Amino acid sequence: MKLLCISLGCDKNLVDTEMMLGLLNKDGYTFTDNEQEADVIVINTCCFIGDAKEESVNTILEMARMKEEGNCKALIVTGCLAQRYKQEIIDEIPEVDGILGTSTYDEISNVLAKALGGDTHVQCFHDLDLIPEIETERMITTGGHYAFLKIAEGCDKHCTYCIIPSLRGNFRSVPMERLVKEAASLAEQGVKELILVAQETTLYGVDIYGEKSLHKLLKELCKISGIQWIRIQYCYPEEITDELIETIKSEKKICHYLDLPIQHASDSVLKRMGRRTSQAQLREIIDKLRTEIPDIALRTTLIAGFPGETEEDYETLMEFVDEMEFERLGVFAYSAEEDTPAATMEDQIPEEVKADRRDEIMELQQEISLDHSQSMIGRTLEVMIEGKVADENAYVGRTYMDGPNVDGMIFVQTGEALMSGDFAKVRVTGAMEYDLIGELEDEFTE
Repeated sequence: MKLLCISLGCDKNLVDTEMMLGLLNKDGYTFTDNEQEADVIVINTCCFIGDAKEESVNTILEMARMKEEGNCKALIVTGCLAQRYKQEIIDEIPEVDGILGTSTYDEISNVLAKALGGDTHVQCFHDLDLIPEIETERMITTGGHYAFLKIAEGCDKHCTYCIIPSLRGNFRSVPMERLVKEAASLAEQGVKELILVAQETTLYGVDIYGEKSLHKLLKELCKISGIQWIRIQYCYPEEITDELIETIKSEKKICHYLDLPIQHASDSVLKRMGRRTSQAQLREIIDKLRTEIPDIALRTTLIAGFPGETEEDYETLMEFVDEMEFERLGVFAYSAEEDTPAATMEDQIPEEVKADRRDEIMELQQEISLDHSQSMIGRTLEVMIEGKVADENAYVGRTYMDGPNVDGMIFVQTGEALMSGDFAKVRVTGAMEYDLIGELEDEFTE
């Protein structure tokens, strides 16, 4: 039978999707990207913010039409939207045959078998404290040269704007031996870059080893043959340890890149958000990172228009962004999510004000990013090739400063024949706001 799988939302969700695809591949399903010819459609959903929720609902409704217009015999919904709104989905979208929660994606084969056997509204929800353990090899959907490694599930922070703890459960680390085994398997499949993800990577190990153990995990991953880059995302600044900084400095495979989701810089807003840092503490950790690792690229995300954000709070954030000069930065307009404390706070900000503040921060960041890009001209950087530019003697790639799908690219001009996943030494010759231009300097290495 032909199966179409649609993965929405974050990279952590994508790992769950790849786990399901591995199980379904083992069961003998073939895969298609044509919704009309798919016998089975699986949608792994997201509902982190309003836009994500809307995308998930619209995708389900669109695929539900395939029960009449296409070959679809079973429509399965998994992930965060399914966890949060299972009864609403059952009541309002009768075309859905099966629903799985965030901790039961390992049951996809059983749910599909029941749905194809004629059962309706098959449900599978387990305790959120569980982490599915799957021995079957993941099916990599990122092109094969890089992959995400989810090192933990859930979150204990309970920020006032965030629904994740109620959808994904408490923070729980994946045992180190399982992660090393999975990473080695990914390397055997040709993966050269591991990207460590979790709701929060910096607390890895606290629950099962009694101490922060991310630095220990990194050292084990660095031993795996074939892995050339390791990238760390979602590091809460207050949890970064000296051991972690030293490991990033000393291990050659670890990219000098760190994702710090700080969300704001006004102390009053940070407090209402339920964050654990002040602006002074943020400055301290950023200064330490840049002192210890001078070429580090720092990425952050911000929320504009949080309830009660005054003009003074907003100006504080703008000044902070201007002064910190983050190499990479993204901004979300605040989205009020039901069942979160922030949604019921007073002084909700009008949508147009939130959007204006978001856009103004991004305009400022565009100037900062251009200055940073121009400072790269003349430097030689190691680049991972991602693909070829159609009808040109040029390729697109990423430097150590660029995570896939969220950061910029470098366009490499060369007559050489390169492949996705190749590493090349590239001399930067030009710069745009978010992207670089370069020329191949030496023979590439595989």
